[in-house]
Amino acid sequence: MKRGKNMEENGIECNSVLDGNFEEVPRKKVIEFKPPLYRQRYHFVKNLVNKHQPKKVADLGCGDTSLIWMLKFHSCIELLVGVDIDQATLQWRRKTLSPVMGEYLSPRDLDLTITLYHGSAVERDSRLLGFDLITCIELIEHLDSEDLARFPKVVFGYLSPAMVVISTPNSEFNPLFPTVTLRNADHKFEWTRMQFQTWALDVANLYNYSVEFTGVGEPPAGAEDVGYCTQIGIFQKNVAKATETCFSEQHGEHIYKAVFTVSYPSLQQQKFRKLVLANEVLREVESMRQRFVQSLKLQEDMETGNQSEDIGRSVTHSTLLGQGYTEAEKANIDKSPKPFRVGDRFYVPLERLLAYPKVNRLCSNVETLRVLIADSVALNRDGSAVRADLCDELDD
Repeated sequence: MKRGKNMEENGIECNSVLDGNFEEVPRKKVIEFKPPLYRQRYHFVKNLVNKHQPKKVADLGCGDTSLIWMLKFHSCIELLVGVDIDQATLQWRRKTLSPVMGEYLSPRDLDLTITLYHGSAVERDSRLLGFDLITCIELIEHLDSEDLARFPKVVFGYLSPAMVVISTPNSEFNPLFPTVTLRNADHKFEWTRMQFQTWALDVANLYNYSVEFTGVGEPPAGAEDVGYCTQIGIFQKNVAKATETCFSEQHGEHIYKAVFTVSYPSLQQQKFRKLVLANEVLREVESMRQRFVQSLKLQEDMETGNQSEDIGRSVTHSTLLGQGYTEAEKANIDKSPKPFRVGDRFYVPLERLLAYPKVNRLCSNVETLRVLIADSVALNRDGSAVRADLCDELDD
């Protein structure tokens, strides 16, 4: 179902009262929401995702995919699905959901796949089984009576996600607008709070969910009794009461048409993990090498006699380590083998590199580190240390 623009998005309904200044219209004052109401709805979902950390999220009636785009930045989500009946909009918006250069240079920790389907929210498709969260933002009011009857059977009975979020207009708020019967020409109905809550509680009881009610869009001062402009129901599956579902019988129902799918680069994919790890290793080695050279020059300036062959081995911990580490991290790094010089070559043991937090996050042991960087980083003969040249700096 296409999520249409309601009056609040078109500027007829606006953002909450600002300093008592109103734009005068015949007989009624314009209500202005700030931020705009559609953003408040999206931020409500965003905050819910932050709290519950779902891995698989689907947005039914995703419209222009703005909510999908916002949610893709959550590191916990590994699968994002949008479903809408407007195929042209889905195809037009897919470019905004494709990875950009920065997402290749700094991959996510976990995989992320985004898929857009052309289809209806009241059709059963087994590819949406097993989701942690399904959102239906300003959707149900676009359904006719027949589709509204099918909606809970599909979403709660068949798909049966861990959580469902449904938002819909609160018709009790409508008299505050200058002129309105329904907020969108495509709306089939708009419910009062009692009507929505009665419907939602019936659905929750039938399909073993609990539900709590809230909303976004505060009413202006003096009209608090009408409630939120947008009412929201948060449904959570009652695991203890839930009946077992035979997924094997449900697989294979592929009704939706896939319009777009994309996988984002992540550290779970070895080619990106190798690239990021090699870059981090080279960055740490170069940083240590520069500090090492600076310490050599400092010691040369201070010395009046011959230099020791092992000059540089005694460089201070703080000089070689640099800044920005906790005391525990510094202690861990300090216990690791020190960088050293042989002739005009500078060596950093892999065990030393592995003690640095950013490298350790990407790789857990020396052998794996050696294998992952061998193709892109110069190592010594036995592969125990990264090699770098000192000759240019020493000549200077």
